[in-house]
Amino acid sequence: MPKGYIIGHVTVNDPEDYQEYMRRNTPILTGLGGRFIVRGGQCQTVEGTGRDRHVVVEFPSFEAAHAAYHDPEYQKVAEIRHRTASGDIILVEGSE
Repeated sequence: MPKGYIIGHVTVNDPEDYQEYMRRNTPILTGLGGRFIVRGGQCQTVEGTGRDRHVVVEFPSFEAAHAAYHDPEYQKVAEIRHRTASGDIILVEGSE
């Protein structure tokens, strides 16, 4: 079964308060089976329009990634991200 991913491309507008989002989302997403495989770090946009920060969270399946994103506890914490950053969040099914 292919894995599932939550992929975020984010521009952080309030770095101090964004830290609270990161602190609180980690135990939720890992508790739902996620594993952070990309979380910030060095990046370079070589084509198109880029963002400042990139995050990839791997899940056992697309359905698990979908359920984690829509989890009520995560959605409550995501409100912090909505206030402190702008970006694109994408759910993606991996290849086998």
